[in-house]
Amino acid sequence: MSEKRFLALILALFLLLGAAYALVTPVFEASDELWHYPMVRHLADGNGLPVQVFDPAQAGPWKQEASQPPLYYYVGAALTFWIDTSDMEHVRWLNPHVDNGVITEDGNINLVVHDPAASPWQGTLLAVRIIRLASVLMGAATVYLTYRIAREVVPRRPTIALGAAAVNAFIPMFLFISGAVNNDNLAIPLASLALLLMLRHIRAGRTAILRWRDEVRQWAMIGVVIGLAVLTKEGTLGLLPLAWGTAFISVWQQLQVAPRLTSLVASGATSGRERMGPASVDLTFAAFMRLLARSFVRFGIVLVPVLLIAGWWYYRNLVLYGDLLGWNAFIAVLGQRPQPATLAQLWDERAGFLMSYWGLFGGVNVPMPGWIYTVLNTVLVVAVPGFVVYFARELWDWIRETGSWRFDLGATITNVLYFVESRFALVVCLLFSAAVVYGLINWTTTTWSSQGRLAFTAISTLTTLLVLGLAGWLPRRPAIVIVSGLALFLFVVAAAAPFLWIAPSYEARVGAPSPLPAEMARVEAEFGADCTCRDAERMRLVAYEIEAPARGGGDALRPGDTVEVTLVWEALAEMEQDWSVFVHLNDPMLATPLAQRDMYPGQGLLATRLLEPGQQIVNRYHLRVPETAIAPSELELAVGLYDFETGERLLTAAGTERDILTLETLLLEPSPGEYPNATSVNFGDRMELVGFSVTPRRARPGETVQLTVYWRALRSLETDYTIFAQVLHTEDTTRWAASDVPGNTTAWPEGEVQTIEMPLTLREEAPAGVFPLVVGAYTRTEDGGFTRLQIVRDGRITMDDVLTLTRIRIE
Repeated sequence: MSEKRFLALILALFLLLGAAYALVTPVFEASDELWHYPMVRHLADGNGLPVQVFDPAQAGPWKQEASQPPLYYYVGAALTFWIDTSDMEHVRWLNPHVDNGVITEDGNINLVVHDPAASPWQGTLLAVRIIRLASVLMGAATVYLTYRIAREVVPRRPTIALGAAAVNAFIPMFLFISGAVNNDNLAIPLASLALLLMLRHIRAGRTAILRWRDEVRQWAMIGVVIGLAVLTKEGTLGLLPLAWGTAFISVWQQLQVAPRLTSLVASGATSGRERMGPASVDLTFAAFMRLLARSFVRFGIVLVPVLLIAGWWYYRNLVLYGDLLGWNAFIAVLGQRPQPATLAQLWDERAGFLMSYWGLFGGVNVPMPGWIYTVLNTVLVVAVPGFVVYFARELWDWIRETGSWRFDLGATITNVLYFVESRFALVVCLLFSAAVVYGLINWTTTTWSSQGRLAFTAISTLTTLLVLGLAGWLPRRPAIVIVSGLALFLFVVAAAAPFLWIAPSYEARVGAPSPLPAEMARVEAEFGADCTCRDAERMRLVAYEIEAPARGGGDALRPGDTVEVTLVWEALAEMEQDWSVFVHLNDPMLATPLAQRDMYPGQGLLATRLLEPGQQIVNRYHLRVPETAIAPSELELAVGLYDFETGERLLTAAGTERDILTLETLLLEPSPGEYPNATSVNFGDRMELVGFSVTPRRARPGETVQLTVYWRALRSLETDYTIFAQVLHTEDTTRWAASDVPGNTTAWPEGEVQTIEMPLTLREEAPAGVFPLVVGAYTRTEDGGFTRLQIVRDGRITMDDVLTLTRIRIE
């Protein structure tokens, strides 16, 4: 009874916390909810499934989610079809400047603008909250199934099972996703239920021989659950090979157990843990083929309901997209890496991956304090060797149970099968976890989806393995202390997250005009007077403050530095347009921004349509000077307002045509170094760009821009790399000028700087405009292609294989 009470407490706390996440997190501020819900609404309105287009600009409000299997969306539609959601376009008020997936220091993390006047219990907001609360119930089912799966792995260790359930329940990111509109919420419990059914089938086979009718019913039930899972999310397809493996072990089990079952029952060894010794007759090839044949018969029983339930969806993909999984359409909208990531690159992304597993909220841009990730990652690191110890002990215990281990082929296969059957639950946890992680790695090498939460499909098995690694190899009392400590820590963090980190991130701060700090410079500059667009559109810049190394007697502003700007705005009238604020560090040489920050007022949280006359807003902006900025130079700090949709700007004063206000001029000084525009950019841990010069930066078609680059070999190079430079069109990457210089890099002495001259002649048909000048290094491959060196930053390989040095204005 104590075990049941603890489990009930864990489930009750999960439901309480899950409801808190569902209600506190603003609508459409949960991962991908912005695109999942439009799918639900589309179906709830009585429409058929949308066809995924390959053009991201025409993909519709669901974007790539139209390529997802639809079961979760149908469930959401069934729950909310009766609600009038005609207000969705107003509620789903997109923030065009959002830093989606980027953790920033100056906000702008909200995916949508939230109207405080909108009723939270009507229309779209009500529909989203209903689906969120239903998803919390699905999450609770996952927690319970985690407990049951862990109970199958260690039937005599309730501490481990309860610990796995608690860890699952209180991982902040799992709670966050459970309180969101996301198809993972249905896919995860269905995957866990399918695993549990497989584990129970093998456990039952240790003490009884099922009648064929009962066995067909069990395999059909497994097929039904898997069919529902793969109709919810394609990441559950890994259940199918596991189902076949379970069928194979089931047949093996029946052939080996039946002759000895009577003696086992007579001896009282019916708990399922006691095992028989190795088979007296080793597995022959003929016997193995019979096993395969019988296992495929059982697997066929599984496949029938899978095909009946989900087969139509995958056939639809094949007809519409020519791809059974529809990944080609999904990736076309989602976007992909310029080239597949290597394992080393994925390893370098591990910090963000683990953050999004433990808890990275909002649009993957609202983090918890760093020390929390340190604690949880330490727990993970400790659990890995702990699990190795646990698994080694299980293997040793099995060897002692079964007697000697022979190493000829037939006996080895037989013994492996006996071990898998005897520790089937543990092996399945390992295999399913590995399958999901492998699939995620394969997916992430192609797309920018390096998010740990995508491994939640296997969260039941992952948390079971984690708790086994922490406490499975320990005696009962210290195991209880460790598991309880981790569960309590996670609970405290999970309970704090909605109120300490999520909700405050979406609180806009506006108020009546108040006294300003003395260090702020007064401006009183009015935008919108005599505006050609609408007389009512008026804002006033009241004051500003700049924090940069060049001010206050500090160090000079240099390339790579950040300029922090604080602006105080006041609304002068009710406005009918959504005006964006831009803050530019302009390069006078090119008459274009060197660095810029655009966002709605209130750190992106407020649209000007929501402001009332007299309200004051304080905004902070962080502008980073590029590390390759040309210096010395004078940068103009300028501000203004514009309409994102039309590009129209508000004028700065009555009777003028000025639409930008220059606040100050900042002196940019060169970085220390013996070369022009000294820098340090690592290319593939092989070469380093240490400086460059460009003359001129303004030119006409047909003229030549002289680029000089200074490279240093970081080590003795075994490959000759070609240095390239290009003036590119920003949209279609047309080369308006290019220069490739064979570097003969194998002859470069390590540490010695090489000077390379690269003339760039602009094509006669080059249009007027400002275009980036990029450099890099490549080598030819045996198949006639080429491989570029990728840039390494802070010891991590990035996906960047070109470096923007500066821009060139073509006149």
